[in-house]
Amino acid sequence: MFLGAIIVGALVIYRLFHAKTKPLVSPAVNKILEKPFDKYSIGNLSKRSFSSQITLDDAVATTSAYIVYKFHFGSDHKKITGLAHIPNSCDAQNQCPTIVQFRGYVDVDNYQPGVGTRKSAEVFATNGFISLAPDFLGYGGSDNPSANVFEARFETYITALNLLAGVGSLPQVDANRVGIWGHSNGGQIALTVLEIMGNKGQRYPTVLWAPVSKPFPYSILYYTDEADDKGKALRKELAKFEQDYDVFSFDLTRYLNNISAPVQLHQGTADDAVPLKWSQDLVKSLQDLAKDITYYEYPGADHNLSGAWNLVVQRNIEFFHKHFAN
Repeated sequence: MFLGAIIVGALVIYRLFHAKTKPLVSPAVNKILEKPFDKYSIGNLSKRSFSSQITLDDAVATTSAYIVYKFHFGSDHKKITGLAHIPNSCDAQNQCPTIVQFRGYVDVDNYQPGVGTRKSAEVFATNGFISLAPDFLGYGGSDNPSANVFEARFETYITALNLLAGVGSLPQVDANRVGIWGHSNGGQIALTVLEIMGNKGQRYPTVLWAPVSKPFPYSILYYTDEADDKGKALRKELAKFEQDYDVFSFDLTRYLNNISAPVQLHQGTADDAVPLKWSQDLVKSLQDLAKDITYYEYPGADHNLSGAWNLVVQRNIEFFHKHFAN
């Protein structure tokens, strides 16, 4: 009986001890925080595959040298439209080199297909190059982009990468001779694409006109003085974004070493949209990494390289001919 009392007492003490040390609230179940935008990091985009099927739609203009078509393709379940300039000499038997053109920022209310690319596309097509210029989401006849300002930006990379993956679906295209042309924000898209595809061993000879080349998110905060609210709404969204994401994983300046393609860069000294020093800094970074970079400055030329435009395009043509001949 004495032994039984000792056992009962021990059990009471055991329960009291554990009752005191037991957390008042049950431990929360460990959950992995879902980060849906991680898939857009440069590193993760380098790991995934891309594809599309390009369809030519109506012809909207015809000249003695080329035909201009509307086109569309699918990009991660969204429809993207664009404008194609195809030389009359290009067909399934005589496939032509192709330049995929990424324009700079255009206000959606002022946009028409071909804005920012049409003039150079006409010269490229006259010289035997196919030009494919996507409208991007929210423009032309394309589907709407994400409602999130940062995801909408990242979707431009997806659009560019899926388009490049699908150029060979056009019978007129020589899929072994594909290059990139990017102006302003389109230059930022082009650089990011080069980093993603360079990591996969894919080389696209690339021409850049006054590219936006500074780190994300400074590269967009720089332009917020043009917004009605001076960037207040964007900074608010950025604060939320940075709570969950490492901005460095979306920063093109961190991945320049991935670039394996030859690059030709053009910058006007009177550019009021992309500071001259941005391009000078980018060129130095690429040179320090022993990349194949050719750089031209144009005294007095503006953001659209007015005053030197014909020379710039001629140098572009020579650059593409050189690298497509190899």
